Amino acid sequence: MLLVVALSVTGCGTLPDGTLDRSGFWGTFVGFVSDALDKFYEWTGDYGVAILLVTLAVRILMFPLVMKQIRYQKIMKEIQPELQKVREKYKDDREKVSQETMKLFQQYQMNPMAGCFPLIAQMPILFALYQAINTNKVLQEHEFLGWIALSGTQTFDNLILAVLSAITMYIQAKMTMVSNDPNMKMMNVIMPLMVGFFAWQFPAALGLYWVFGYILTIIQTYFTKGLREGQTPAAATASADKASKSGGKGDAKNGGKKK
Repeated sequence: MLLVVALSVTGCGTLPDGTLDRSGFWGTFVGFVSDALDKFYEWTGDYGVAILLVTLAVRILMFPLVMKQIRYQKIMKEIQPELQKVREKYKDDREKVSQETMKLFQQYQMNPMAGCFPLIAQMPILFALYQAINTNKVLQEHEFLGWIALSGTQTFDNLILAVLSAITMYIQAKMTMVSNDPNMKMMNVIMPLMVGFFAWQFPAALGLYWVFGYILTIIQTYFTKGLREGQTPAAATASADKASKSGGKGDAKNGGKKK
């Protein structure tokens, strides 16, 4: 999020006349997003719908990363009791807590960054969309459904989208929360408020992107609930190892006899 703000301030990729600079890697990438918006507009006749279609395309592309995030959430939920024991056992030694926590992550074949991948991957897309909006004169004059000015900032439309983006992000965070840590609960409140604030400050088109994106994520989270509740491969392996060790001890006690 901070990267988006920083790039917005620099005006990177925009020519002095306000048009898009398509030179270089970043200019090419923004140009691709801008062309996608224009193409969807040709098909639908509405830039608001074009933004919704771009959002849907982004969510489809992000699906593999989202599946990794779901796996991460499942494992985190499973190992919460073990993490709590580590924190209590080494409460006076933060370094030891970090070491033991990393051991748990390695044991369950989990990458701690997996939960952040979808957010990180979407940041360049979000800024590219921001720049594509700011350099598209036709889009700036367009109204979604005839009443939402897509280029408007700090308007009543922005306020509605800001509130909706904050609410939908909070619901999505609530559905995926795996820890009762007070700090995590606080972040799940602060982050939606931040997104709501940015939706109020940025063009309404970005607010539309956020709202529809979070709605899609909520739907996706709901329908993948079974995957989160099912046993993960890493957890299954760990359980099998424990069962194997337990069975091995039982065989040893019985003198290694088999029926």
